[in-house]
Amino acid sequence: MPQTVAVLGATGYIGGRLVPALLAEGYTVRAIGRSAGKLQCRPWAHHPQTQIATADALDLASLCRALEGCHVLYYLVHSMAPGKGDFAQRDRQAAETARQAAAAAGVERIIYLGGLGDPETNLSEHLRSRFEVGQVLGAGPVPLTWLRAAVILGAGSASFEMIRYLTERLPVMVVPRWVDTPCQPIAVSNVLDYLVGVLRVPESAGCMFDIGGPEVLSYRQMLHLYAEVAGLPRRYIVGVPVLTLRLSSLWIHLVTPIPASLARPLAEGLRNPAVCRENAIQRLVPVRLLSPREAMARAIERTRAHQVTSCWSDAGPLPAPEWASCADPHYAGGTVFQEAYAVEVDVPPQRVWEVITRLGGETGWLFANRLWAVRGGVDRLLGGVGLRRGRRHPTDIRIGDALDFWRVLDVVPGERLVLLAEMRLPGEAVFDLRLSPHGGGSRVELRARYRPKGLWGMVYWQALVPAHRWLFRGFLKRLAWAAGARRTQNPYRLPPSSEDACTLSY
Repeated sequence: MPQTVAVLGATGYIGGRLVPALLAEGYTVRAIGRSAGKLQCRPWAHHPQTQIATADALDLASLCRALEGCHVLYYLVHSMAPGKGDFAQRDRQAAETARQAAAAAGVERIIYLGGLGDPETNLSEHLRSRFEVGQVLGAGPVPLTWLRAAVILGAGSASFEMIRYLTERLPVMVVPRWVDTPCQPIAVSNVLDYLVGVLRVPESAGCMFDIGGPEVLSYRQMLHLYAEVAGLPRRYIVGVPVLTLRLSSLWIHLVTPIPASLARPLAEGLRNPAVCRENAIQRLVPVRLLSPREAMARAIERTRAHQVTSCWSDAGPLPAPEWASCADPHYAGGTVFQEAYAVEVDVPPQRVWEVITRLGGETGWLFANRLWAVRGGVDRLLGGVGLRRGRRHPTDIRIGDALDFWRVLDVVPGERLVLLAEMRLPGEAVFDLRLSPHGGGSRVELRARYRPKGLWGMVYWQALVPAHRWLFRGFLKRLAWAAGARRTQNPYRLPPSSEDACTLSY
């Protein structure tokens, strides 16, 4: 058994599930990511055999340091993040960096999970990039074990969420021709079985394996199957030849939480048949393959039970702006507007914190929820993430989590929650909630900071100042009421503080 196994991309959808699977098998796991805070918030971070290391897949020096002493590297990185252009170029650079770092650190094997598709055909840009990454990783001196999968069925995966939202929200669907393309989906649990299994089989080094479930289905059949498993009426699906890729991705953007920038490469990949051409993996790593029906039933059950351990929306970098680490504009690098309010309540901080951890998702934002919904709808129409993204769990909150159209920058349990706005804005905004004991109760502070971009950004903030004041005061009053406060002062405005530096853990 290798002494130390590195997982690059440990906070991603697959990486976040692979780490605990490896720990359960007795391996020492070095979880590697760009944000130490994001890694340390994971439930497996404090396992005695977990090591945390920070590195950027595009930074050779940091990756060499992170891989020092590791025997095996799981490469689970991709750059297909919403709103990011030319992901293929970044993926190529990251793979080249990982190949060099693995060789320099003395890594004995690389294990890579890529996409399933015939490279001799006209692959989509996404699948072509996944194939190119495998070629780059395999071109070095470190042996590569390359697994290729099609649609992964599991709670929280982007592919499954597309199926779920399209089916649940549209009794009648007009779809492009790719709806009848053959595909061999695989349950996420079986993907993990294979990823862990090949580590125990030395013969898998230097080999490429296609991995898939026991059935080949079209996307149309998967939509019908989901409706049946979820107990929904039969859906009517009409395929038309005139629905372009752009229109398909925009339609997915409007109906599902998947943004158009991510929906487009996913939808483009569905036009390529994704069926296993060989099944040698079944001989080396024999596992019981779940049928698509079983995989969907498990995913639906875990979604409804709020047991989604990792989600597509939580993957990716934590884009914390530098100015957010200081409330003083003179040190923040330009104009930073701030509105700050506080309220004192006669309940202990823990009661208030319990309400704060439920914000967003099905709970909403306590005050003016209809206006929040309108803002989310406008954001969606403008190409933003909107409110539909929701949250991974109704009460558990971690650094890096998506929270409607916010991203969690920092969490100090019982004390602080910092959110970065990811809605469409002519600037950058941070929403900072702080909680502290006060007398026999609590003091809650809300600080909203905004750095405008250009003249329109400044006009935007100034125009909304009256609405923000009304919204922030109303939010604090509702927060106090939801926490069970009996006597509450009216929220009062706080003066800007140049000594109020943030200490974010990102």
